[in-house]
Amino acid sequence: MGNTGIADRYGVFTMENATSKLTKKYQATIPDPVRRVLGLKAGDVIAFDIEEDLVRLRKARPVDLAFARSLEGALSEWASAADEDAYRGL
Repeated sequence: MGNTGIADRYGVFTMENATSKLTKKYQATIPDPVRRVLGLKAGDVIAFDIEEDLVRLRKARPVDLAFARSLEGALSEWASAADEDAYRGL
């Protein structure tokens, strides 16, 4: 089993925990330890990898952004006000 956690400047791995509270708009601040590990800066795009009940957060790669752009036109049929009303509570 490999090391998990964050390597400090001496190469010692430590487990670090960070939390964030959701706002009424379901927004959360990404805590500093997470931003440091992922090398995130203001304006960066993040990706969520979802597998059953596990979600991984990572910095989006160019291929992620290209994939999202390729879907934009295909999903426009669900962009009406009626759809917004129907799915708002999900």
